[in-house]
Amino acid sequence: MTRSDALFRAAFVLTGQHAAAEDLVQETLARLLMVWSRVVAKGEPDAYAYRVMVNLHRRSWRRVLMRERPTARLPDRPGPDAFVRSERLDQLSRALAELPTRQRSAVVLRHYVQLSEAETAAAMDCRVGTVKSLTSRGLARLRAAIEDPPAARDRTSPDKEERSHG
Repeated sequence: MTRSDALFRAAFVLTGQHAAAEDLVQETLARLLMVWSRVVAKGEPDAYAYRVMVNLHRRSWRRVLMRERPTARLPDRPGPDAFVRSERLDQLSRALAELPTRQRSAVVLRHYVQLSEAETAAAMDCRVGTVKSLTSRGLARLRAAIEDPPAARDRTSPDKEERSHG
């Protein structure tokens, strides 16, 4: 798998949409191009690329949250992408989409991209302990959502991370 394939797959898991993932990868690569010589000189270009991707994704969510206004009716969700066909993967995709951005980023980078805790911390610009905490909470929420989707939503209350980071 090429680096761009790996970036795209991580972007798809973060965004849940093919077109949004393509846009995120394109923006990530454009940002990397501007500072590539410095990134390579410092080492860890992959971790830096994921860090840029996570930050861009987080900023896009902030922009969405700032312009959206709550309504009585929830918007329709897009259907799963072509390669996410099975019911189990669709359920996982929906559960991932419902995670707070930082939890989703930690889970995706640790378990999908398979970065180490230290690499994930570098990509997310946080401490290893924060990665462990975000990953643990994210996985617990995913398990609850997959085991019992309606009850998981009723049981789950916003945690500190959701209130402070949305």
